[in-house]
Formats: sequence, C-alpha cells, structure tokens
Amino acid sequence: MRNRNGPPWPQKKLLLCLALACTAAHAVHAADADEKRAPQLETITVLGQRTPVGQIGEDQVSSLVTADDMRRFNRNTVGDALNLLSGVAMSNNSRNEKTIYVRGFDARQVPLFIDGIPLYVPYDGYVDFNRFTTADLAGIQVAKGFSSVLYGPNALGGAINLISRKPKTPFEGDATVGFASGSERQTSVNVGSNQGSWYLQASASYAQGDSFPLSADFKPTATEDGGQRENAYHKDSKGSFKVGITPNATDEYALSLHSQNGVKGQPPSTDPASARYWQWPYWNTSGVNFLSKTKISSSEILKARLYRDTYSNETDSFTNARYTTLKTSGSGSVGTGRSLYDDAVAGLSVELESLRWAAHSLRLVTHYKEDLHNESDATGATNVTYKDALASVGAEDSVALTPELTLALGVAHHELRPATVFNSANAYKLPDSKAATNGQVGIYYDYSSSARVYATLAQKSHLPTLKDRYSQRLGSYIENPNLATERSVNYEVGYQATPWQGAKAQAAVFYSDTDNKIQSAFVGATGSSCSSTFKCQMQNVGKVRTSGIELSLNAFVSSALEVGSNYTYINLENVSDPTVRITDIPRQKLTAYANYRATESLEILTSIEYNSSRWSSNTVELANFTTLNLTGNYRFRKDVTAQLGVTNLTDTNYQLSDGFPNPGRAWFANLRYQF
Repeated sequence: MRNRNGPPWPQKKLLLCLALACTAAHAVHAADADEKRAPQLETITVLGQRTPVGQIGEDQVSSLVTADDMRRFNRNTVGDALNLLSGVAMSNNSRNEKTIYVRGFDARQVPLFIDGIPLYVPYDGYVDFNRFTTADLAGIQVAKGFSSVLYGPNALGGAINLISRKPKTPFEGDATVGFASGSERQTSVNVGSNQGSWYLQASASYAQGDSFPLSADFKPTATEDGGQRENAYHKDSKGSFKVGITPNATDEYALSLHSQNGVKGQPPSTDPASARYWQWPYWNTSGVNFLSKTKISSSEILKARLYRDTYSNETDSFTNARYTTLKTSGSGSVGTGRSLYDDAVAGLSVELESLRWAAHSLRLVTHYKEDLHNESDATGATNVTYKDALASVGAEDSVALTPELTLALGVAHHELRPATVFNSANAYKLPDSKAATNGQVGIYYDYSSSARVYATLAQKSHLPTLKDRYSQRLGSYIENPNLATERSVNYEVGYQATPWQGAKAQAAVFYSDTDNKIQSAFVGATGSSCSSTFKCQMQNVGKVRTSGIELSLNAFVSSALEVGSNYTYINLENVSDPTVRITDIPRQKLTAYANYRATESLEILTSIEYNSSRWSSNTVELANFTTLNLTGNYRFRKDVTAQLGVTNLTDTNYQLSDGFPNPGRAWFANLRYQF
C-alpha cells in the first residue's frame, strides 16, 4: 500500500492547537418512556450542552437506537439493533459470529461499552454481537469517527455504548414472551423501583433456538442440505441487577452485577473445502461494576467507574458433521480438539468535570485497565498466559464562543504496557511498551433554533490486541510482539435540522485516512491461504482511505403515517496494495420503513433493507440483496401488546460472508405486558 497523497499529518501542531471533546450536535429527539429510564450517570454525553437527565442525545446522523426502536423492529440482539443505523454494516466472521463495521472500522477499532464500561473479549478485542440481547437496554449510542476521551483508548473509528435501564417510578416493569421459526423461544422480565433516595433495577432474559430456515432458493451442498441450517442451535440466558443510592439532587452511587451464559453450534461453511465442525459448550461472561457521581464543590463534579468482567468459553473441534470425534491432530489445544479460554478485564476511570470558568465545560479523565488471557487444553495444562496493562489520561473542553457557536477541544495519551508473556511453545522476552497521543477538534454552529451544522477532525489510534501480537492461529502464523499502533485521522462535516414540524433531517460527509493498519501478510513463501507450510504474520502494512456520505430523514406524513429512511455510501481504498480487497463492507446500504396506524390499537410496520455487493475474499464477490419485513402490533389494552411478523418476506437467498447463508423467510410472534 502507498502513503496517501500529500504531506504527513503534522502531529506536533495538532497537539498544540487541538484536543478533543465529545461529539455534540444534539438534534432534539422525542424521548419515549424507556428513553427516560436512561440516567445521565451512565451515558457518555457530548459537548458542554449536556443531555438533560432522562434523555439520550443523538449526536450524529442515525447514531441512536432507542428501546422503542428495538421493540418495534423486533431487534432482540445488539447486532440486529445496530443494523438499523446508517454507517453500520453487518457481517459474519470465520466463526460465524455476528460482526459490526462502523464506517469501515471493525469492533476492535470501534469498541463496545455498557454505561461507559468496556465490554469485549480481552484476547482479541472482539465480541459476538449475537450473544448480547437488548431486553434490558434503554438505548444504544454510536459515536462515529469523533468520540469522547471518556471512552479511553482504542476508539480508532468511534465507540458503541449500551445504556442500561433505570427506573423512574416506585414500581415499573415489563414481561415478554416470544416464538419464532427454527423452534425459537424467548422470554424476558424487567422490574424496577425508584424510591427517591434509592432505586433498583433487575432484568432476566432467556433465548433458545434449534436452527433457522434457509431460503427455498438455496442450493444444497455436501455440508448443507437446505431446509433448516445445520448445527445452528443456540441457548442464551442473561441476568442483571443494579442498585443505586441518590442521597441528593446531584449525587448518585450505583452497583451493578451481570451474568450471561451461552451455548451454541457453529454452522459449517457451505463450501466443503472450508467447512469447520465446531461447537461451543459454553460462552459465558459475568461482571461487577460500581459507578459514582459526586458534586464536590459548586462548580465541580467527580465521577468514577470501577469494574471487573470475566469471559470464559470452550471451542470443540470435530472431524466431521457427526460431531462425535474430536480433532486430535497437532499439539496442545489443537491436539485435544478442545480449546478453553479464561479471560478477565479489570479497570477504573475517574472523571472530573468543572464548570468553574464561564462558557467552558472542562473534563479531565484518567483510565487504567488490565487485560488477562489464559488458554489451556483438555488436560487442564495452561499453555498460554498473556497480560496487558493499559493506561490513559485525557482532557476535553467545550467552549461556548457565542450562544450559537461552540468549539470542542481535547487531547488524550494512551500507553500499552505488556505485563506477562508466557507461551509453552515459545519463549521470548517481554516486548516494549507502546504509546499513542490523540487530539481532535469540533465546531458546532446553531444557525437557527432547529438547525445545526458542524465540522470535526479527530486523530485516533488503536493499540494492537493480544491476539494480533501473539496468536499462532493453529500453527499457521508467526507471532509479532512488536506490532505498532494503528492510526487514523477522521474528518466529518454534518447537518442536523427539523425542516418542518414532525420531521428530522440529517446529513454527513466523512473521510478517514488510516495508517499502520494491522493485517495478515505472508512471511517468505506465499500460498493461496495461511498454513503451516505457507506461514503468515500480522503486520503494520495497511494504508486505507475511507470516504462516504450518510443521509437520514424521518417524518410524520400524517397523524397516522410515519416514514423514515437512511442511506450510506462508503468507498474504501486499499492505498498500499490495491490488489488486495477490503472485505465484508457493501459500498451502499439503504433502509426505509413506513409505520401506519390503522386504528387506535393496530399499527402495521413495513421495512426494507438494501445492500449492494461486497467482497467476501480477494476473489469472491457476494451479490447485492434486498430484504422486506412486515410486522403488525396490536394493543389489546394500555398494558398488553401483541406482535406478529415475517422477516425476509420475499425469501431472498443472500449471504454476508461466503459460505454462510442468512435466514430465508421466517415468522415471529411476541406478547408484551407492561406495568
């Protein structure tokens, strides 16, 4: 790959004159009852014009999914909910996990948080977005390109923040039960109480499915005979509990516990040459976190987040589709056919917000966390132990230059310090620490009470993961402990307005220039794929240019009809090596919906999604596709609602990744009781 045309980014000048502040541009968005349960304590807010308690601000084009959106569109997992947004592309990786790309950046580079606390597998930085359900969420915020230093390190392309519920009344809650194709059954319960000086929120959900139906147009192969998808079962249970104390109007202290247990099969590729026969007997995560907000003076507020999460899973590799004989070739976890991970992340962040100086909203923040990865085989012997420590400091300021004009500035410095490196197959000394300094600036102009334009520029970084540096990928890779930091400069110009009553229009043009991109490269002899004969290594060889536009419009055509649409165009250029394709991301994506209130009790929702073609590998291009969904919502009475719908109504046969077809036509039914 070549360097982009023009001079390199003047980092020293950037750090002298720029910094960061959270993206702001709040387009006024009507908040439903569930949005009102999202507390300021757990939200990452933007600019000095802080989002009022009980509201979730939408900062960029199509950057918010509310609880109402998730219910109306029947989006039961975080991955499916995020797919409602512009700038977001969905795919599957080689383990058939749901993956998300935000403006071309993957989940390592746009990390996932819950109430501002990191939520990811420490080893590789990824999560399976199908494993996280939405039943206990008040909303999901997505920052694209320009994101707050409050998120800490590695937000190269933005951040995704899940916002948990918080009760507003003395007693409230809901219960849902649902069924769907593939013997899918699920249920969830949320109960909360706010007693003024204290509150509590408890949630539980369970989902299980045997398979999912393939399109009638799917052509059977030796590893998939059509009908119901092979080895596509799953079972997920989740529980969370939060208790908070609010001794006065400004202070808040909350303790949260969560636990999630999963079991899943991995459908084999429909290409027999690429099929892997894997199952996951368990995929579990649990954690505890403490959040506080204390007013320490008339002008300062101190916030803290303290957390610890564990991630454990087992992958069993079998010789064929009968799933009876473990694969025993090779050594270590490969030799036993079982690979066991036991990971943990622990950390804290402290934020000081000051309004001491007129027209300024200043925030100082520090982060520290440790990532631990333990890997063993079926014998119980520990084969691998890796540990990283990550530290970060940052400052951001929002300056009200005039009542209409706001300047957002900030800076952050991050350090990655390897703490433990042990691999029974190799011995090498502890690698050097890595560091990155980021800065960004934003300008926001409200040229009327209902319209805003803004421009942002952000220099961001991503420190390499444990897997990037150390994984041998079943003997086909060579470790690279000295991988350098990925860097990107992200630009955006945007517009948000209410052009007429009941309408919301948004538009953005964005551009990113990414250097030191980490990607796979052959070492020595080259082959068609990485193997024990033709070994590869993760290297800083990538330079990528990303440009695109996002458009969004929502409006009430009449009191009975609401329509909306968003569109994304994205162009990704592999500058350093144009012969190597950038995979999994369609150039164009369009979603649209119409919600018609036929009667006071009945609503009919029609939605459509179009994706243009995408490259799944350097030689395989997947066809474009369009899916159509139809849902009816009937309110029997104020507190009871039934939902019946069909997804992929036209039974389109399509893939997001080569060899992994998506569901064909499927039905679902839900019954919800709210109290």
